[in-house]
Amino acid sequence: MNSKATRISTSLLTLALAALAAGIFTACAGDGLGISNLVEKQRSDADVEVLRQQAATIFGALPDQVSNPANKLNDAKIDLGRQLYYDKRLSKNHDIACNSCHLLDNFGQDSEPTSPGHRGQRGGRNSPTVYNAAGHVAQFWDGRAPDVEAQAQGPVLNPIEMAMPSEAAVLTVLKSIPGYVDQFPKAFPEDDPALTYANMARAIGAFERKLMTPGRFDAFVEGDAGALSSAELDGLEAFIQTGCPTCHMGSTFGGTMYQKLGAVKPYETKDQGRFEVTGNEADRQVFKVPSLRNIAKTGPYFHDGSIASLEQAVQIMGEHQLGKTLTAERNASIRTFLAALTGEVDQAYIAMPVLPESGPTTPAPNPN
Repeated sequence: MNSKATRISTSLLTLALAALAAGIFTACAGDGLGISNLVEKQRSDADVEVLRQQAATIFGALPDQVSNPANKLNDAKIDLGRQLYYDKRLSKNHDIACNSCHLLDNFGQDSEPTSPGHRGQRGGRNSPTVYNAAGHVAQFWDGRAPDVEAQAQGPVLNPIEMAMPSEAAVLTVLKSIPGYVDQFPKAFPEDDPALTYANMARAIGAFERKLMTPGRFDAFVEGDAGALSSAELDGLEAFIQTGCPTCHMGSTFGGTMYQKLGAVKPYETKDQGRFEVTGNEADRQVFKVPSLRNIAKTGPYFHDGSIASLEQAVQIMGEHQLGKTLTAERNASIRTFLAALTGEVDQAYIAMPVLPESGPTTPAPNPN
């Protein structure tokens, strides 16, 4: 995380955690927290400052990038990763790229419950946004990949997604493209050979490590008291007091822990979540907590994309994760704040690059 978000005094941390605990344990009967009082509340500058400090402690501001000592960033690597992210030749039929399911001009996702892959096949889980994902504890809903570099290796070889038959087949494609043959050694000057399947994924990961979307909330926690409207401040207070930061904490507002879906009240789902990775009974129907950054733009929701509206998602989370039945007013107030988590996309950074031309031996698309 960046230094501004971490330089918070112990006293402020104590204040924030005490307020969060009060929100979690105080109201259990219905909504119980008097949202009408929140809506009508007139805050002094001192009140806003207290809330700002509390938010800075619980959440903090997004960094401009998430580093990985095992994959140090350089311009050549990032530029290569951008090209690979958009290159459909990494798929069996040359019709699917990373950007097909994680559209960078659509807040990093495709707005579908599940994404179409090779020959129109669909998996069982929603494609989450790639924005800010490098700051998560792990990748995929079940956390089976430790970082974005490991995640980038998976879809290329998945028979339902990009469907390449093997790492060797991917390398055959990459080595047949003269531009990539020239670029890999520049991106990975210490590696011999430089053009490897792992380095393909490391380049994509390097590009993704700067896909951050700071916005008005970050300006607020960094000192701009006027960055959020009065209604958004009400929503922030409601979000905290309701207990949402129990899971949605940190600068990414989630992605930092795993949680059982239906922690308080059982939630019906056939997907066994992290259990399919670990085999531990305690991990049945446990999923990585999704980030709430840009959440107003990244529906449909949940691991299976089964929830169409943010209103419904918030209501279900209150009931099944916190044991609280939210009033319509409180639900709306929380959603007003969540909309303020829509960030800014660096359009120059995500611009479609010019891809290197295929060579005479580049394999043809295979629709089979």
